[in-house]
Amino acid sequence: MLSPLAWIYAQIANLRNWMCDRGLLRSFDLGARTISVGNITVGGTGKTPLVAYVAEILSDRGERVCVLTRGYGRRDPKQRVLVSDREQILANAIDAGDEPVELAQRLLGKAVVVADGDRVSAARWAKDKFGITAFVLDDGFQHRRAKRDVDIVCIDATNPFGGGKMLPVGRLREPIRNLRRADIVVVTRCNLVGEISNLRSEISDSEILNLRSEISKLAPNSRVFLAKNKIIGLVEIEKFQNGSDGTESIDQGESPSDDHAERPNDDVPENSAFAFCALGNPDNFFAQLAKEDLTVAGTKTFTDHHFYKQNDLDAIVRDARNVDAQILLTTAKDAVKMQDLECALPCFVVVIEMQFEDEGAFASLL
Repeated sequence: MLSPLAWIYAQIANLRNWMCDRGLLRSFDLGARTISVGNITVGGTGKTPLVAYVAEILSDRGERVCVLTRGYGRRDPKQRVLVSDREQILANAIDAGDEPVELAQRLLGKAVVVADGDRVSAARWAKDKFGITAFVLDDGFQHRRAKRDVDIVCIDATNPFGGGKMLPVGRLREPIRNLRRADIVVVTRCNLVGEISNLRSEISDSEILNLRSEISKLAPNSRVFLAKNKIIGLVEIEKFQNGSDGTESIDQGESPSDDHAERPNDDVPENSAFAFCALGNPDNFFAQLAKEDLTVAGTKTFTDHHFYKQNDLDAIVRDARNVDAQILLTTAKDAVKMQDLECALPCFVVVIEMQFEDEGAFASLL
């Protein structure tokens, strides 16, 4: 019954893109080099770590970087919020949104973060106030009102095109052929497909090879990169909320050359952890834990962007104790929404890093 709505959604998306391509809908130059990181589907694709990764590359090369984000789920979506002035976090998740605060924490000392639905106006304001020389548009693929120099699109290797159907039937935001607008396509979470364990060796998994080939046909002028997620540590939630950068983690072993040596599981007894999250794709978080031998006794999920209350955390603790779990594991996106809540069990934030098959080539393109 929803199929006609999906067809209408696709036609509206196509009409809007057609008008943008012909200048009937105006795009505005932000006054500095602009890189967009976005999706062609709804739901989690690993976009936030990639936004942070891009911002770090630009900052390390001397740019004054500003991340422009809409700030989904915040209290007043019409209000402009300076989430971070680069040196300190100035807003909480309620006012700024969970992902902007997560980005601000990841990018302390590297980037200004601004939450504003009008990213053109926000860019002008940020450029004047902070002397910005490079903008990163968070979730910007469909935000064509802002001109960009580079369009990066994330494709989740575990569910690339959301079943290939448009909203509201499937997860596509626009027809899949529009991927041809992308300059760069990053296939994320490759290590969660099949038995891929190390992207630095030759990749032979047929699913990834087939996906890469399909993307190249859809976007023949785009560069395609493969990436995986890697757990680099577990940080006590109190330390994380006080600004830990993730280096204060459980002992991770001695041999960094071993792909599994860095996994922070040595101090986590088997089946002693209980994992919870509120993500667009929670199964990927749990699969990441299992991939790196962090076996959990149970899990609990909430809707994407859920804001936690004390009774939520109390229920999580009860569920954990029912399966004899001794600690809780969650994500950075969840941790920023748990300020001022009391937890009766030790809670750790799983710090995840994005790693590229060819990091040097990706950085050079930027």
